[in-house]
Order: sequence, then C-alpha cells, then structure tokens
Amino acid sequence: MKTILAIGLAALCCAGCSTDRQARSNANLLPALRPYVKEVANEVGTVPQERKEVLNTIAADVTARLEAGKPADLTFICTHNSRRSHMSQIWAATAAYYYGIENVNTFSGGTQATACNCRTVAAMRRVGFDIEDATSGDNPIYLVRYATDRPVIRAYSKLYNGDGNPNRDFIALMTCSVADKSCPVVQGASSRYAIHYVDPRLCDDTPTETTAYNERCREIAREMFYIMSEVRNHLDTVKLASRH
Repeated sequence: MKTILAIGLAALCCAGCSTDRQARSNANLLPALRPYVKEVANEVGTVPQERKEVLNTIAADVTARLEAGKPADLTFICTHNSRRSHMSQIWAATAAYYYGIENVNTFSGGTQATACNCRTVAAMRRVGFDIEDATSGDNPIYLVRYATDRPVIRAYSKLYNGDGNPNRDFIALMTCSVADKSCPVVQGASSRYAIHYVDPRLCDDTPTETTAYNERCREIAREMFYIMSEVRNHLDTVKLASRH
C-alpha cells in the first residue's frame, strides 16, 4: 500500500512539473497566439490512428536523441520550401517550446528554392504569429516570432542542405509527396520519414483559398503538438521511473 501511495505521489509531482513547464511557456507565448495554441493542444487526441503510427516513430526518434544527450535537429522538406515545410518548422518549434522540451531545433528546405509564399505568411499571421517583413524581392525573408523569450525564425525559401540548415545527423521529414519521390535519399540525414500533407496551393486564387490554408495550418499544428506531447510524456515517464 505504501509503495502504491509513493508511486502515486511521485506521479502527481511529475505531472505538476509538466504543468509548470507548460505554464511558463504559455506565459511567454505571444498573447495573440495563446488561444489558438490552447485549442490545438486540446486536439492532439483527435489525430487519426494511421497518422499516429508514423508520428509515434518520429517522437521515439526525437526522444532517443534527447536521452542520449544529443540535439534533435528536424528538417522539414517539400519541393519549393514555400508552404507546408515552413508551417511544419514553425509549429514544431512552437510545440517543443510549449511542452518545455529543450534541444529540439527545427529547419525547413526544399529540393528547389523559390519563395516562402505570401499565403503561408497570411495563414500563420491569422492564428497569432508575429511575422515581420525583413526584406523584399523574389525570395523575401520573414522574421517569425512565437514567444517573447525565443529567437525569431527566419522564414525564406532555401535548399534543404543550404546555409543555416544542418548537413549531417538530422531527421528529414518529407512534407510533400513530390519531394518524397524526387529525393529518395536525403544527403546527411540519419533518418527519414514521410508525413505528406495536401498542398494548399491547389486552392490558390479560388473561393476556398483561405479555408484550405487555414485547414492545413491546423492539421500541421495538431500533428506537431502530438509529436512533442509524446516526447514530453516519455521523458516524464523515464524521469519518474528513475526515482524508483
């Protein structure tokens, strides 16, 4: 009985630590972003089971790296690095921050370099990200903020192995089927996963354009939060087990 009680108290203590981590992160999330993030965090249980299979594998990979004392570098790849890969990079960073997970670094790139699409920027602004137009031209740089105590994310189109992105021992996440097929081997990646998302570009300049971008933003956010919630749960479970 005493053993059961001790384990129960330890679990409550661990849960409290997790709650405190989230509370600190929430306190520093941009105020405009907090309501959306809260909704997304409450939706992680709605991720379809077939998607959870690959997301769980990614979470396990991230967890293993962190437990080994290594950073988890995630590079999200699509053809043009203009829409889905940027959304994934930004949401993965936000989710890791929300769950208080250190040493997760997120990047994005393409098999070609074009530009971060203005519709992507608009969609991310609608949910509460602070995005500054840092430069103009054919491939402008946007500075994306999600928290007051984290560095900005520089969003612009680049090759997945371009300057600023890791060139070895990173996790490659293929966000589009075209890039997945055209780039079967990602140079420098130590692991590679396909997490295809429907391209909202298919609805550009149509009455459903805004809806398509909003839906893709929400789907990607929910899945990045699912991955990081699984990482957080595993790290907490290991920490609890080490106390006994």
